[in-house]
Amino acid sequence: MALPRLYLPVPLRPGQRLSLPDAQRHHLVTVLRVRAGQQVVLFDGETDQEAVATLQQADRRRAELTVERLVAVRRESPLTVTVAQAVSSGERMDFTLQKGVELGAAAFQPLYSERSQRPLRGERLARRLRHWQGVIVHACEQSGRTRLPRLLSPRPLAEFLAEPGDDLRLLLDPTASQPLTALRPTPARAITLIVGAEGGFSAAELALAERHGVSRRRLGPRILRTETAGLVALGWLQASGGDLGAVETTPP
Repeated sequence: MALPRLYLPVPLRPGQRLSLPDAQRHHLVTVLRVRAGQQVVLFDGETDQEAVATLQQADRRRAELTVERLVAVRRESPLTVTVAQAVSSGERMDFTLQKGVELGAAAFQPLYSERSQRPLRGERLARRLRHWQGVIVHACEQSGRTRLPRLLSPRPLAEFLAEPGDDLRLLLDPTASQPLTALRPTPARAITLIVGAEGGFSAAELALAERHGVSRRRLGPRILRTETAGLVALGWLQASGGDLGAVETTPP
């Protein structure tokens, strides 16, 4: 049975004694019912390694672990793919983030477009970002990832398109002349997938994207929902040039 995994954003080293923050303590002790003497896996979200640790003390107020050893792993895709998703309603956006993590996305860029959810500001935006970050963390814990994908601050589509960059920008559009499958992705160039909200992008937004050199690509003969389209595209990229289907290896 797989050991429970926890994200702990601190440097990890053998022999280290750690006290878990309240949220991780509650999840480990109350939800997962891990008891003293049992082992867990920790990862810092920045390196290709995990720490195997033993729970030394566990109660409703405190949980302490000792790091036993570090293990090098390779579970991150060679492709660097950012999912630039027009903000969709509640569960749809959560689904995109969760499954995007599982499929190896390197970053998420929420976008405000004509048909997306309305822009949030102030404390409402801060709460939403904390929620999205939690979705990403839990998906990393579940899927075995060791590097936490970046969550960027939401931006208007026009502002995002105007920003220069060396990445290959692909906008998913069911009316595009070129299929996504004509592309041959390689790790040498980062990719950004631009996905519309419910109803897709407007004609003006599509024209703006083309003026900024964005390549419009179609997925197939059917119209996919916003929470489906980006994930299908990401899955195809990982299968054709990434690591989908690859066997995990341990670095030398």
